[in-house]
Formats: sequence, C-alpha cells, structure tokens
Amino acid sequence: MAEQVAVSHDVTELVKRIKDIKIAMLTTAEESGILHSRPMYTQEPEEDGTLWFFTEKDSAKVYEVKKDQHVNLGYSKPDDNLYVSISGTATVSTDPALIKKYWSEGLKAWFPKGSDDPNIALLRIDIVRGEYWDQPSNVLVRAFGYVKAVATGERYQPTGDEHAQVKP
Repeated sequence: MAEQVAVSHDVTELVKRIKDIKIAMLTTAEESGILHSRPMYTQEPEEDGTLWFFTEKDSAKVYEVKKDQHVNLGYSKPDDNLYVSISGTATVSTDPALIKKYWSEGLKAWFPKGSDDPNIALLRIDIVRGEYWDQPSNVLVRAFGYVKAVATGERYQPTGDEHAQVKP
C-alpha cells in the first residue's frame, strides 16, 4: 500500500526547513533535454517562498532557464534526516537594487568587482511545488525501527516522521 502524503498550501513549511541549508543543487534542462545540476548558494529565502541565487549573466544556467524556465532545487541535511525537493520557475534579474539588497561581501570570491560587476545577475525561483521528508535522526529510533520491521514484516513509521507536499 502506498503511503499517504499530506498536502499543504503553506509555503512557510518549506522555507522553515531550508532556511539553514545554504547549498542547493539546482537542476535545469539543457537545450537537448538533458538535465544539468550544479550547487548554488541560497540567499535568505523570502517568506512567500521566493528564492534568490547569484549567478553570471553569461552562464549556462542563465541560457538554460531562458529556454526552459522549469527548474528543480534539491536540499539535504543528512545529519538531521531532512530532504527537500522544490520545483519552480526561474527568471533572471539584473535589477541593481535587488543585487545590492542580496549582496554580501563573501560573494567577492565569485564577483571580484563587487555588486557593480557587469556580469552579475540574480536567478529568482518561484516555487510551484515542493516536497519534504523530515525524519527523526536519532540512531536509537532508527535501530528500533529496523528491529520492529524485521520482527513484524511491516514498515516502521516513527512518530515525528513528516513527509508532505506543498503546493502554494
């Protein structure tokens, strides 16, 4: 029997889970349709779920999202058994006010000319759908689950285990 997955329209549940995970794997589609993933640093997520990433205007990802704006973001925090997948639409912004708003000094490693770098852009991701798996990470809880599953032949579902879809 397939598990029942709760569905929510509250994007804050996704934001709450990813706010401390700074690196996401961003997946775009190349012109041929082949998926292309790369790590990206997430700026502070907005409460409405809008996500921002700095990039170069002439990068492959910018070219790819201009051809197909559908993207996926994968976040994980294995030590806490937390996994999040976000499907969204991407747009590119070169708005100087937004660049200054999200700019931090650490970005100079990628943009040595600072926030005025002529090749700087922001990738905006608007969430279309998200899903998360948030499970207890305690070793004893997992060991108990294993023993119970072996003894009963049934899948163990620990208390506090959360798996939900979010459709804003």
